[in-house]
Amino acid sequence: WQTGLMDCCTDCGVCLCGAFCFPCLACEVAGDMNECCLCGTSVAIRTLYRTRYNIPGSICSDYCVTMCCPVCSVCQMKRDIKRRRACGMF
Repeated sequence: WQTGLMDCCTDCGVCLCGAFCFPCLACEVAGDMNECCLCGTSVAIRTLYRTRYNIPGSICSDYCVTMCCPVCSVCQMKRDIKRRRACGMF
């Protein structure tokens, strides 16, 4: 991951969106990944993203992160997507 799980200060806009309109941010992440809007908060989307970009980790860690802190999980993915897009890697 290019940012930490709770690295809110890197992109306050994403974190504010996650805090106040979590379903919108989750739908945005799913849309960025060309998946169904309802999949944005799932372990599957996090695992798919991690696998696609060779980010170390496991399904177990994805599950724990998604269940313990779903808002931070989705925010982290959105920050990563924005950074990869800016670098032309997404």
